[in-house]
Amino acid sequence: MTLVKFNNGQKTHGINPFFNDVFDSILNDKFLGDKLVSRVPAVNIAETENEFHIELAVPGLKKEDFKISLDKNVLSVSAEKKAENVEEGKKFSKREYNYTSFVRSFTLPETVDHSKIDAEYADGILKLIVAKREEAKFQTREIAVK
Repeated sequence: MTLVKFNNGQKTHGINPFFNDVFDSILNDKFLGDKLVSRVPAVNIAETENEFHIELAVPGLKKEDFKISLDKNVLSVSAEKKAENVEEGKKFSKREYNYTSFVRSFTLPETVDHSKIDAEYADGILKLIVAKREEAKFQTREIAVK
């Protein structure tokens, strides 16, 4: 017995239909598609005269889920959350668990004050405020022309 696949009205763009079938199966594969999705939060970094502001978009977590550490000039932010939905009295043929974790690391410049780093979490945004040393702050002065 021979299996024949019909086009069913799909365009082949002038290329051998075999190539379309191969690429469609690879690119539309659900397992592969889930693995390609980025699992690290988006980050905004801003600098003011006195400090750096680092904001991470991490909705759905609690402040207890975060671990923030400083090792020399590397500031690392990580989170881990495990969630299991258990329903008693049902016989499952498929059960999905939710597990979320990430690590983001930032190399801080020499101008930061390591003793003045604050963090707060509100509305799905983790905000880190990293203060600058006094001598590293922008100094403004007027320069006389000779």
